Amino acid sequence: MIIFTGSDALSAFRQQKLLQRLQEAVPAITDVAACFQHFVHSTETLDAAHHQQLAQILTYGEVTSVAKANETGQLFLVTPRPGTISPWSSKATDIVHNAGLPSVERVERGIAYTITATKTLSVEEAEALYPHLHDRMMEVVWSSLNDAAALFQAAKPKPVKTVDLSENAQQALSRVNKEWGLALSADEVSYLAQRYQQLGRSPSDIELMMFAQANSEHCRHKIFNADWIIDGKKQDKSLFAMIRNTYHHSPDGVLSAYSDNSSVIEGSAKGKRFFPDPKTGEYGVSEEAIHMIMKVETHNHPTAISPFPGAATGAGGEIRDEGATGTGSKPKAGLCGYSVSNLHIADYAMPWEINYGRPERIVSAQDIMLEAPIGSAAFNNEFGRPNICGYFRTFEAEVPGASGLELRGYHKPIMLAGGMGNIRPADVNKQDIPAGTPIIVLGGPAMLIGLGGGAASSMASGTSCEQLDFASVQRGNPEMERRCQEVIDRCVACGEDSPILSIHDIGAGGLSNAVPEIINDAGRGGHFQLRAVPNDEQSMSPMEIWCNEAQERYVLAIAEDKLEVFKQICQRERAIYAVLGQANEKQHLVVEDRLFANKPIDIPMDILFGKAPKTVRNAQHKTFHKPEVDFSDIELADAIERVLRLPSVASKAFLVTIGDRTVTGMVTRDQMVGPWQVPVADVAVTCADYSGYAGEAMALGERTPLALINAVASGRMAIGEAITNIAAARIGQLSDISLSANWMAAAGHEGEDALLYETVKAVGEELCPALGIAIPVGKDSLSMKTVWQHEGQEREMAAPLSLIITAFAPVLDVRQTLTPQLRIDQGDSDLILIDLGKGEHRLAASALAQVFSQVGHHAPDCKDAKMLKAFFDSIQEMQHDNLLMAYHDRSDGGALATLCEMAFAGHTGITVKLDDMGENSIEALFNEELGAVIQVHHSDTEDV
Repeated sequence: MIIFTGSDALSAFRQQKLLQRLQEAVPAITDVAACFQHFVHSTETLDAAHHQQLAQILTYGEVTSVAKANETGQLFLVTPRPGTISPWSSKATDIVHNAGLPSVERVERGIAYTITATKTLSVEEAEALYPHLHDRMMEVVWSSLNDAAALFQAAKPKPVKTVDLSENAQQALSRVNKEWGLALSADEVSYLAQRYQQLGRSPSDIELMMFAQANSEHCRHKIFNADWIIDGKKQDKSLFAMIRNTYHHSPDGVLSAYSDNSSVIEGSAKGKRFFPDPKTGEYGVSEEAIHMIMKVETHNHPTAISPFPGAATGAGGEIRDEGATGTGSKPKAGLCGYSVSNLHIADYAMPWEINYGRPERIVSAQDIMLEAPIGSAAFNNEFGRPNICGYFRTFEAEVPGASGLELRGYHKPIMLAGGMGNIRPADVNKQDIPAGTPIIVLGGPAMLIGLGGGAASSMASGTSCEQLDFASVQRGNPEMERRCQEVIDRCVACGEDSPILSIHDIGAGGLSNAVPEIINDAGRGGHFQLRAVPNDEQSMSPMEIWCNEAQERYVLAIAEDKLEVFKQICQRERAIYAVLGQANEKQHLVVEDRLFANKPIDIPMDILFGKAPKTVRNAQHKTFHKPEVDFSDIELADAIERVLRLPSVASKAFLVTIGDRTVTGMVTRDQMVGPWQVPVADVAVTCADYSGYAGEAMALGERTPLALINAVASGRMAIGEAITNIAAARIGQLSDISLSANWMAAAGHEGEDALLYETVKAVGEELCPALGIAIPVGKDSLSMKTVWQHEGQEREMAAPLSLIITAFAPVLDVRQTLTPQLRIDQGDSDLILIDLGKGEHRLAASALAQVFSQVGHHAPDCKDAKMLKAFFDSIQEMQHDNLLMAYHDRSDGGALATLCEMAFAGHTGITVKLDDMGENSIEALFNEELGAVIQVHHSDTEDV
């Protein structure tokens, strides 16, 4: 191992902040310095020239006196955990190889902290510093530079394990189900015992893990496909059937639904796509329809465990979903969203924040919001995708429930990652895969990361073994994903000569999910070579190679006669690829391991995708007393100050400025509005091409606290808010909009299952059909509960039933997008509130209620589909006629927040009269009924 000391690891500001935290933990500390240390493992001794070349490559950044100071202090070396490889290492090692140093097997980086104190630190004091120096889920702390040699210690490859079923098959499978965190139900354990007894052999660990991933709640959506019994009565439809009902009622404009990694809707009928000619390499214009990709994912469990990589890989996985749609497409613009518990910021305590405790294994809400947005932004930035839309909500409270007071909040956070892209008409649908078709893995090497993530994310946080949480931590490498996307782009540019027949991203379950899925979709089986998988950790067992969730990977079916063309494209883009094997006619999956001369997987395909036991959900409604809100003794000034400090209302600039919002040159409306760049936009808009004015829009809607008192209303209001947001874009008609629905719930929590069914029914069977809008894509995450021990007693925090709606639509003219910026340069104007709440002014579960630690009883709702349609049509007509100067929807914080944001964006004061809004100014200003405020010329007020 060769060690190279590098540059400063911390800026002066971050160094000072770290020193303050260390001194709070151990007051005897007087100083801290931090510098990078590079550790190089080479298969042979480097000569002087190569040593000097390597030193030059690893010389970057500034080396100041800070990095060299305090050399007599105590050393704390932080490196990646042994057995893992950091994204920095992957990129640095690649650079070193491309620079002509192939004998360098790996370059890794750590941070050496030198801490000075007035005394020698005890073991206990030193360990008290660890949480401030490293992320225990990804890193370890050493006391010597030489300890880093453990990073390069290679163990022998581990063999496959089998589970002996000869004595008691059910008992044996139940034991490994718990030990390995498979999250199998009792019915599934019985099913597997029966099937393997029919095969007359014992299952391997790789087969069981593959089954667990492919059939996890995360991948199979068992609850959404379940049979339901509500209050003793069998229901006619599953949840998914009710969602599909929206498409059956409103199929127009939807080109692909429920069958691919993303949904496809009609975009611009004629545009000019700009990409290189596959033969000449010259960029040019291709006139064709430019259809829209829409996808919104969640990455909640990994973000709760380790926020930066959890959010980064959430963004990366969603980008791959877009790129792997049809036979290849191009991601274009992203969105993100976060729901967490109260932040509890030091020296900034809010009166509604109470510390109810949390599990040790998950990160605090404050740390999630300090790290996760940076992770998501970093991945988008490095990949080259603008992030131009989002939301942020905090909620944590003790509220009335069916069994008395209960804790509801987002200890298990929501991390939303979504976006839109473009696809060529010929690429919308995947093609058939003939027998003999090569199956390819494209992207980064296998690593021992993210193992069991699909199953782990399907469990309530705190119910699994802590080591399983470590195993499901992931890491992102956006640069590698960019290479893969370039390969896809070059294939797509080939048009009808594209070598890609089918493509899937590799996400939950790794190859164990993606490879069977791509061949099963074509009605095929396959024969594959395990050791063909690119692998950076040779000690991994067959199960670990096949089931790990190393990111930035895709599995593709490549036309046999175009395999060489595909290889050339990969080599040009320096994208790692391997031919794993071929699809065949036999409905059988075989994975061969040449190293151990065995077949760790040798099963019929129908064991994975056959008739595993169907879930039956038996749910009951629960009623409980809901006290009315009471604001009779609050001061208006106090109410305003509190509401404007609530994160869901306050400025989101810190979430916006970390991301690139202009990359691609096609963004026409991001979050920042007006010359003073205030982050209050309702909608995100992009151009379809570089020459026209047609484009695409997306907007979010969510009103999750309402679910604590009226789950159905929260679902309808989420759709209403998404529509009132996207109405700011020039769309044309309401039926042009398509929705993505992301459902989060604590399934099994008392009364929650019945509310979930009721809400899906209201959305899928009633509101969306009445509006003429389809929901062709979505996601569910139904383990939104955390459990932990507090002073010897079990506590649990269940999230409210949370429906996050994202609206997507083609835009007629991007120049006509409305913003909240009040205009004071165009003569006299009036502000008009459009109240879709019909004057009800309901305040339950509002921002005002939250900041005064209340919930309430009567929630705002969106029952009148005709009124909502009329509202949308009117706004579009007034846009077309140029009657509107500014527009902003009413949502969190009520009309007060709406007006403040419009004034902030316009850098102006306003005079507001509440005479027509009832006698109670608190109700008038803070109710969050659907609606909008528009600014119009005074001369147009009567016409409007």
